[in-house]
Amino acid sequence: MRAIATRVVTAPDIPASNDTPVPTSQYFGMNTLGARQMRDKLPKEIYAKLVAAIRLGKKLDLDIAPAVSQVIKEWALSRGVTHFCHWFQPQTGLTAEKHDSFLAFDENKLPIEQFTGDQLIQSEPDASSFPSGGLRATWEARGYTAWNPASPVFILESPGAKTLCIPSAFIGYHGEALDELTPLLRSSDILSQKTVELLDLIGDKGALRVFTTLGPEQEYFLIDRTHFAMRPDLVMGGRTLVGAPPPRGQQLEDHYFGGIPERMLACIAEVEFELYKCGVPIMTRHNEVAPCQFEMAPVFEETDIAVDHNQLVMSILRKVALRHGLQALLAEKPFAGINGSGKHCNWSMAITADNELDGVNLLKPGKTPHQNIRFLLILAAVLKAVHKHAGLIRAGIATSGNEHRLGANEAPPAIISVFMGDMLTRVIDDIAAGKTGKQGAAQAMIQLGVAKLPDVAKDNTDRNRTSPFAFTGAKFEFRAVGSSQSIAFPVMLLNATVAEAIGELTDAIRKELKTTESRDDAVLKVIRDAFKQTTAVRFEGNNYSEEWVKEAKKRGLPNFRRTPEALAQIITKPSRELFMNLGILTKEEIDSRYHIRLERYIKDMLIEMHTLAEIANTMVLPAGYEYLGSLASAAAQAKSAGVKPAPQLQAANEAGVIVAGLQKNAAALVRAIDKAESLHHDSEKQARFLTADGAAAMEAVRTASDKLEINIGDGYWPLPRYREMLFPV
Repeated sequence: MRAIATRVVTAPDIPASNDTPVPTSQYFGMNTLGARQMRDKLPKEIYAKLVAAIRLGKKLDLDIAPAVSQVIKEWALSRGVTHFCHWFQPQTGLTAEKHDSFLAFDENKLPIEQFTGDQLIQSEPDASSFPSGGLRATWEARGYTAWNPASPVFILESPGAKTLCIPSAFIGYHGEALDELTPLLRSSDILSQKTVELLDLIGDKGALRVFTTLGPEQEYFLIDRTHFAMRPDLVMGGRTLVGAPPPRGQQLEDHYFGGIPERMLACIAEVEFELYKCGVPIMTRHNEVAPCQFEMAPVFEETDIAVDHNQLVMSILRKVALRHGLQALLAEKPFAGINGSGKHCNWSMAITADNELDGVNLLKPGKTPHQNIRFLLILAAVLKAVHKHAGLIRAGIATSGNEHRLGANEAPPAIISVFMGDMLTRVIDDIAAGKTGKQGAAQAMIQLGVAKLPDVAKDNTDRNRTSPFAFTGAKFEFRAVGSSQSIAFPVMLLNATVAEAIGELTDAIRKELKTTESRDDAVLKVIRDAFKQTTAVRFEGNNYSEEWVKEAKKRGLPNFRRTPEALAQIITKPSRELFMNLGILTKEEIDSRYHIRLERYIKDMLIEMHTLAEIANTMVLPAGYEYLGSLASAAAQAKSAGVKPAPQLQAANEAGVIVAGLQKNAAALVRAIDKAESLHHDSEKQARFLTADGAAAMEAVRTASDKLEINIGDGYWPLPRYREMLFPV
């Protein structure tokens, strides 16, 4: 099943208020229309074709589009919708939409509502206006959005407007992927194909499709909108570029799971209300570790739907926060010195079948030795994927914002490793060491204590919050993804690398079966080899420690601390072979992903540098000059009054040193900006300069500014301080 079942609500609209006493189940999904809701409205043969396209990933039969579009139109009009759009995900990290009216005119020029099958299936936005990384030139404007029927259409409500949104892919005139969704769908298809082939080889017949599930936990901050508007750095870049830490941050450990402040709770409750109407299954909300930081998490869904829903979470969160006089901050590190925000992506694999395999989670232990050999085989594939492509997986989370969060003793480091937990580590080590001897696979499973893992599986794996990629029971938790990111790209990389590993394991099993009679014995031998080869990537300790950085280097694990060097992993030879051999990205599409992300990093850095220079020169330095003037005046008055020594004079001298240093550093920052912009003809050289000299120049300005902030009176300081933003009265 590709989506959580919802039903059409035919009762009058639920009032748009989080004070409504109506149970959530009565309005959940009222603004969505999926295949289940169309069942009674479509002819059986058309409904069967629609379900096949969704459940089995088959190509949509265009002949059914007119009937489906008619059902969608009637439902949308009954809900007061006037416009529709193809809702897609260009490579900006956001979503895009172009609204078209249902209004049309008949042969008598009389107004009617119209929505055709062609309008449902395809639309044409301007492809040249979105980042393409060279795939499309400015004069090559033609691009197409194409409906993804697996993701239910939904209605977005705004005051005075209701819009039907059709989740879609976005491709160029020649079929090139211009969005985040298309490569994700391709990776899902190839992972399904490779895994079904593997399952069939090991005797698990009847699998029709394998799909991945995803549960993205979303962290974010909520601060007063007035404070936000007074901070140019937050407005321009989403994070503070200056700001001294307050006396109290999160050291009292009193915020995590604490009572949610009433104003924030009202906002969060309304966000949930809007998400529930759109069928987004948010299940938890709580205070996070840092002040004014929160988290919401959904029920697991099929990956492409989860990606769509996470984009809705971010969009609706931003929109609703404004109604409450708040600003939602999704940047990974909006405040220095306290925890940043991530987006933990809980990822697993499941089977679609017409037999007992249907719904089986491939990362959940079974009840027989064979089922648990299969479970260990999938674990081996994931370990192989992460071990071989750790650098590429790191590239998937490489952004300027996440750069400030990773490795900051609050989030996983830039080193990609896998945590398996004590019990599974013992099993994996024993298998890798050959402790099962020459006995058969079934007896080996019994000897290892994993013949019936479900008897001991519940909670048998501790959680390691320092690991970037941890097995947490029936799923892997990819913790290193940034809070503001689209999850489509990092999950696509995970799907692709696991698909390649599964293909390699399939080939190895075929080879082993030529000399081994028992399938399970052949599989176990292949598993043993995979576990031995991937020992280096498994780590059970503290990923925050300096010792691990040293140990990882000894193991040969990559540590790409800065974004440009991580992004370069996208275009390495192994990465290119991965994408092109699996048919997920062409050479041109690979290059475009690299260039778009590198260009975005450069733009982000330059925006921050310009903003910081403006703050320093037009706000902080003038405040410093005014403060110095007041101290000098007070010192002169004290001297004329016969006060010896004048304490204001010493304060003025100390502040003068700080202001002079800030002035010098601000001038150096401006020179660094000029230098960076002079390198625009060579993006890689420009990025290297920004990540080194540019970042250092920014840090120098911040250090001087923060030192001045803690020495200057409130009446002079021009910006809301951390204590005001994070501890609102």
